[in-house]
Amino acid sequence: MKFYQVDAIQRITPLNDQSMTAVERRAVSALSGLFGLRMLGLFLILPVFVLYARELEGQTPVLVGIALGAYGLTQALFQIPFGMLSDRFGRKPIISIGLLIFAFGSVVAAMADSILWVIIGRALQGSGAITAAILALTADLTRESQRTKAMAIIGGTIGTAFALAFILGPLLDRWIGVPGLFWMTGLLALAALPVLWFMVPHAVISTHHSDTQPAMYQFSAVLKDPQLIRLDVGIFILHFVLTAIFVIVPIALMENIGLDRGDHWKIYISVLSLSIIGIVPIIRYGQHRDLVRKLFLICLTLLIGGLLLIYVGIDSYYGIAFGLWVFFVGFNGLEIMLPSLMSRLAPAGSKGTAIGVYNTFEFSGIFVGGTLGGLIYGAYGLQGVILLSTLMLIVWLIVAVTAPQQKLFDSLQIGFTLQSDDSKQFTNGLVGLPGVAEVTVMVNEEVAYLKVDPALFDNEKLERVANETGVTLKN
Repeated sequence: MKFYQVDAIQRITPLNDQSMTAVERRAVSALSGLFGLRMLGLFLILPVFVLYARELEGQTPVLVGIALGAYGLTQALFQIPFGMLSDRFGRKPIISIGLLIFAFGSVVAAMADSILWVIIGRALQGSGAITAAILALTADLTRESQRTKAMAIIGGTIGTAFALAFILGPLLDRWIGVPGLFWMTGLLALAALPVLWFMVPHAVISTHHSDTQPAMYQFSAVLKDPQLIRLDVGIFILHFVLTAIFVIVPIALMENIGLDRGDHWKIYISVLSLSIIGIVPIIRYGQHRDLVRKLFLICLTLLIGGLLLIYVGIDSYYGIAFGLWVFFVGFNGLEIMLPSLMSRLAPAGSKGTAIGVYNTFEFSGIFVGGTLGGLIYGAYGLQGVILLSTLMLIVWLIVAVTAPQQKLFDSLQIGFTLQSDDSKQFTNGLVGLPGVAEVTVMVNEEVAYLKVDPALFDNEKLERVANETGVTLKN
């Protein structure tokens, strides 16, 4: 049993109301739309960029790969600092600065006539790293009881943006070209500014939220946790492989099977639409704790199998299509499962820090995947990149199979009001409740973060502890 306590008093927020207020719905809708459009602008380039970049002055396979993944490096470097700056200078000003930097980077990339300037533009796009600040503003504008729902909605926009990008990217490339895509993403970033300032409600109080924001004093513990590091390495490999593969898939579709780059959307729409069929059982059975590990290993195996199918069918339309379908079933399954596992395994009260580190590994994987993907393609061709990616996944699979199985707990947030300056009795009472594995009481947030076994946890006993210790729960 671990428990922590942080002292200082802040604000009160209700917990158990199961529906969002009108203000919360407005805030979440606007912020998820803003976030989704920004991610759409980044993803649109993925299925078409490599073919375009081969026409640029000074291009080499390595530089093309760096350009593809450059935004991942700067995103990894700046996302946590941007979140912390938003604590000091305000959410909306920092998000606005991030959108302006992103728009400027888009303009630089759109006007570039050499691969070097595209790399600079892509790096600038990633420098506008507003993810942490958007999540912090979402937390400011929602109650603890609605925060998980709000984050799930925002997370869902990423998946939607990803799927749309693979369909719209090749279509828009046919009409306006890749420079046009960069211009469009820059304009979308600028259009997001009035949405941010006039549609997103103003937060009366902006404070640190341990469930969404990183804290410096927690980094050491999070980076030493073997469970979390395994997930961090996993998301790094997953996005390494995705980026590396899309260094070579567009080339294979055009050169090996003669599919014009403006028609690539036809294969992507089929693959992504059909992949939903494969994801449904993963979502359904992923709710059962005893099946999570098996489904995780199945998804990893599907990734490996999909790459091997692409390897043997690299000269066949249906070989590549079937391989991509198998790959995306596994990829999308892991994209759903990994954040859920991170949330369940992160220490109570340190989830924001754990997710910050996780996202840094994810974006780093994009950069390294693009860079090494380009390097290996230049030296060993299409199949060399597939073999490298497969090897990375096999290493991950071995680590996952040999790792000890961990018990998965649910995260529970309890809002409360102190009737005195002493919260120790309440903390001790929470520690003694059946089914409670971990407790963090953040007095400054007036929230207790618990890891619980839902089969053993009893809400009536929680209320009894609150009554006995003079604490009012926010119902």
